[in-house]
Amino acid sequence: MINARSETVSTKPAFRDPLKFRRCLIPADGFYEWKKTPTSKQPFCFEVNNGELFAFAGLWDGWKDASGNWVKTCSILTTTPNLVTSTVHDRMPVILPKDDYDVWLDPGMQNVAAISEMLKPYDASQYAVLSGERQSQPRGE
Repeated sequence: MINARSETVSTKPAFRDPLKFRRCLIPADGFYEWKKTPTSKQPFCFEVNNGELFAFAGLWDGWKDASGNWVKTCSILTTTPNLVTSTVHDRMPVILPKDDYDVWLDPGMQNVAAISEMLKPYDASQYAVLSGERQSQPRGE
């Protein structure tokens, strides 16, 4: 599954152990949500701090398939929307503040209650919203 609801992730068998032992950061510079219109869906791109790189809270796991080959996957955790994203969609990915990266990735941190406190909507004042297709912009070198 590409997404996992942060509110129930600690109780789902597929995600209990990854939440405790296999957390990861999934880097991005934006994400899309689609707003339903009467005839279609309108894409909206959300950026943080004008396109600055950020990280989603993620979980990873691996298992062997029937042929004995390792399959490795990851899921992005989602949460309730903040004031910006709620106008487009009823969920949003969990974006971790940079100050939380080390704790999120710490394999010694297995306190599910403390980890769960990190799974909240990102500060809405840090967002830029672009309607429609995002234009490719050159990055500084």
